[in-house]
Amino acid sequence: MKTYIHFDKMHFYAYHGVDPQEQVVGNNYSIELTLYVPFEAAMRSDSLSNTINYAMVYKEIDIIMATPSRLLENVAGRIITTLQARFPKIKGGRIAIYKETPPITGKIDRVGVVVEW
Repeated sequence: MKTYIHFDKMHFYAYHGVDPQEQVVGNNYSIELTLYVPFEAAMRSDSLSNTINYAMVYKEIDIIMATPSRLLENVAGRIITTLQARFPKIKGGRIAIYKETPPITGKIDRVGVVVEW
């Protein structure tokens, strides 16, 4: 059995971007996160000690999103590194980070990066 914890469309307002204006004005971001966490024991025990605390995961991401980066690639890397260090039960996952209204000429809803590990 493979077990995953999924966070669907977490929303943040942050100041990431290469252009200086992006670091002043900010933008809306969304994150989709799937974590491979073997939580079969939690399914039997109903104990938080056999899985990870969703609220604590969100809190760690919120802290990282509040620290500006030029690149979303860097943000993704910082999130993965932090989550793996803080929650050793995480055995892998997938993160997608999207800038909701990118400063790109043309019609585009969002742009982002996706990392699987």
